[in-house]
Amino acid sequence: MRARSPLAGLAVALLLLTGCSTGDDAVVAGSEFQLVAPNGETKLRYDGDERKQVTGLAGPSLMEDGKTVSLDDFAGKVVIVNIWGAWCGPCRTEAPELQKVQDETGPLGVRVLGVNVKESSTESPRDFMTNRDLDYPSIYDESGRAMLAFRGLPPNAVPSTFVLDKQHRVAAAFLGAVIASDLVPLVEDLAAES
Repeated sequence: MRARSPLAGLAVALLLLTGCSTGDDAVVAGSEFQLVAPNGETKLRYDGDERKQVTGLAGPSLMEDGKTVSLDDFAGKVVIVNIWGAWCGPCRTEAPELQKVQDETGPLGVRVLGVNVKESSTESPRDFMTNRDLDYPSIYDESGRAMLAFRGLPPNAVPSTFVLDKQHRVAAAFLGAVIASDLVPLVEDLAAES
């Protein structure tokens, strides 16, 4: 029996690698949003080609039984997606700020969409929204499926806020609580984009 040459083994490995990475059926990397927080940054901005689209964000409405809320409901709008929970202390401060942004910039085509997470029933989050006079829609995401639209987001990153441009590409991410002054200038600029 003859021993194989190390070069022959390397050639076979290279052929296998290139065979997996080329062709018409190869996966196009980078077409959808994947969260990466370099050096642990908590406030991220994306411009131009850095912006990647969010897809598949949908789920049952928190406030309206039997209704589904989807990012597709906001076609052509700048959307602020806020991941929150009634159990989350910072969310209590941030929710009225988000409502303020919705009220101030809604006429510009800006919408807030909540994603309520880690709740075992709708009772507490519904009370949370009612007691704070919040009128923007929220997805009730008991299973965590809606959060999967934000690939790479750690499950404990609550609150988190993603600002999407009119094409629903992520223009900014805030991994922590936000206030209106964090968002208003940003969404005004995004609303003015053609």
